[in-house]
Amino acid sequence: MNSGHSELHTKHEQITKYIESLPVGTKLSVRQIAQDLDVSEGTAYRAIKEAENIGLVSTKRRIGTIRMEKKEEPVIDKLTFAEIVNVVEGVVLGGVTGINKSLNKFVIGAMQLEAMLKYIESGNLLIVGNRVQAHMCALSQGAGVLITGGFDTTPEVKELADELQLPIIGSSFDTFTVATMINRAMEDRLIKKKIMIVEDIVRQDSPVYSLLATNTVKEMQKLVEETTHTRYPVVDEHQMPVGMITTKDIIGAKPTQPIGSLMTPNPLMISIKTSVASAGHMMVWEGIELLPVIDTDRKMIGVISRKDVMKAMQHMQRQPQNAETFEVQIYAGIEELRDAEGKLYFKGVVTPQMTSFEGLVSEGILTTIMIRAAYRTVQEQKKGDLILDSSSSYFLVPLQIDDVIEIVPSIVEMSRRFCKIDMEIVANGTRVARSMFTARIL
Repeated sequence: MNSGHSELHTKHEQITKYIESLPVGTKLSVRQIAQDLDVSEGTAYRAIKEAENIGLVSTKRRIGTIRMEKKEEPVIDKLTFAEIVNVVEGVVLGGVTGINKSLNKFVIGAMQLEAMLKYIESGNLLIVGNRVQAHMCALSQGAGVLITGGFDTTPEVKELADELQLPIIGSSFDTFTVATMINRAMEDRLIKKKIMIVEDIVRQDSPVYSLLATNTVKEMQKLVEETTHTRYPVVDEHQMPVGMITTKDIIGAKPTQPIGSLMTPNPLMISIKTSVASAGHMMVWEGIELLPVIDTDRKMIGVISRKDVMKAMQHMQRQPQNAETFEVQIYAGIEELRDAEGKLYFKGVVTPQMTSFEGLVSEGILTTIMIRAAYRTVQEQKKGDLILDSSSSYFLVPLQIDDVIEIVPSIVEMSRRFCKIDMEIVANGTRVARSMFTARIL
């Protein structure tokens, strides 16, 4: 049994070595590898999958499996050519080995060739129709090419693309549509970049103090003295969290007692790729002070405390907005005003973008504006973020384009952790909508 297992292992290694020896850009197929190395197709398939996990090869729709250069961690706000292929539903016509390179900006080739040359730099993407000369020039200046309108290019251009490892992508959409699609993808990137994830705040360089379930109360007390921490994750021999223990749990316990019997089992954990906002929500909701952070294998790589999360959330609020989400755009036209008593209220106009098919205002957008106004109202009273629990809204009179609306909030009750807000929208002296929100305060 064992010898068969190790034989399989060496076959895998043999295939991996074989893949490594192939020049970058070689197309691979399961059948071909099975034939070349005299292994079963199942073994070849598993080995290719393994090679993909370690970044030796890459499998892309409409392209196939290609031997790749090992790639660095992707830079989140830069798109790669491979992602552009997906965004514009394109095909790769040449230069497939450069498919994982990043591009820094795109240039639309709607000008004379001489003028175009001034604009194109290395790392750009030239979006252009069937102008072979422009294709050649872009490649020789270190830029990739996206040919719109479903056109192809010449064999010479494809050869040059392969040689320079710069992709030529074909798309059946027109130039305007393609540019819009790429712009959207870049905006999405910036929004994602702005969303902090747990990985950004977990301190992986500082030591993580944890205990095993077999450690005794005495050993834990020693750790408390050394670190002055009051709570610790409990892990098994594979570094997987199995419980949490705090100094409260060991009060009155015998020094020799193992902490496995005193810990809180099945702890909540958070993945390193989760957003900080979700972590905050989980901690407030469950009343947790410390969360073990795990990687994809469920191994613990660090911890985050409620303090870490709150600090990160405050930092996020001070960041400038690079790319605007729909919510930011909707709320941009709303003014914040004060009445005679200095109470906050809000005023705006129904724009064409805020309406539904019938030309009447969209109820969803009105709700969004009311929620935003509720956030602002709470921030007046308390520093902190809101997590909405529930809302019930009544829409009494439909609004039309250019109607002026006033949003008037009143706080029904507010405690340290909880608030209830009544919200009213008035237009032309008539109440047109009303909503009641309950929310938690972070």
